[in-house]
Amino acid sequence: MKKSLQPVDQMVPGANLPAYVQAVGTIAVLSIERERELAEDLYYNENLQAARQLVMSHLRFVVHIARSYSGYGLAEADLIQEGNVGLMKAVKRFDPERGVRLVSFAIHWIKAEMHEFILRNWRIVKVATTKAQRKLFFNLRSAKKTLSWLNSAEAQAIADDLNVDVKEVQRMEGRLSSRDLGYDQPTDAEDDNAWQAPQYYLEDQSSDPAAAVESDDWQDSSETQLHNALADLDERSRDILSQRWLSEKKSTLHQLAAQYGVSAERIRQLEQSAMKKLRTSIAA
Repeated sequence: MKKSLQPVDQMVPGANLPAYVQAVGTIAVLSIERERELAEDLYYNENLQAARQLVMSHLRFVVHIARSYSGYGLAEADLIQEGNVGLMKAVKRFDPERGVRLVSFAIHWIKAEMHEFILRNWRIVKVATTKAQRKLFFNLRSAKKTLSWLNSAEAQAIADDLNVDVKEVQRMEGRLSSRDLGYDQPTDAEDDNAWQAPQYYLEDQSSDPAAAVESDDWQDSSETQLHNALADLDERSRDILSQRWLSEKKSTLHQLAAQYGVSAERIRQLEQSAMKKLRTSIAA
């Protein structure tokens, strides 16, 4: 006699985890024939009821995997929830013609979702961003034989086994051994320990609001003076300075000489005269 499936609203791990684990344990494991029958019904007919039965019958497997990640200090219910998302993705993509059991196909999707959740929540600052770092992150904890720091030989052995540089192993070990530190001083901290809060020793001394305002005012004033000084020049002198100094692609003396039909020396003289007028106008 087949065991009936539990109502969906009772299959939420966060509500009551022990009850959830007990409930998923009562759901019958599918035989090879029944699993293939349901998978074909979903794959070829898009039968959502078949998808539901496939998911429900593998929830116990997600619980088993979630418990293997208990050492990261995250709520088991949250890990199970993320793993269930991976299971549903696997069921949706499962091809019964592959010739493998659903559990073998789903393990990748389940672990992938759990890994993403762990990396997002285990530390405020991300400890692993590349694919190689993620692999090292999840394998280093199980590879370490003790809680003590790795010696050179152990670090090299792990690096060889995971095909990464030994410096990456040592760097990741340091990240795993570190802890998050709040920026602000805790409200219940004693005054004698206040200096330990990063808010006191990570202050940016180079940033002065008054100096920043003064710098902005000086920049605005300088730009206004330059604009007014340029406006006082004749059109040819203003164009020469613009092409020589203010354009992204600056013109040469010979190019300007050809443009105005004079010698390059004459362009140089006009440029020097215009620059002198600018300095005088700005300094006034």
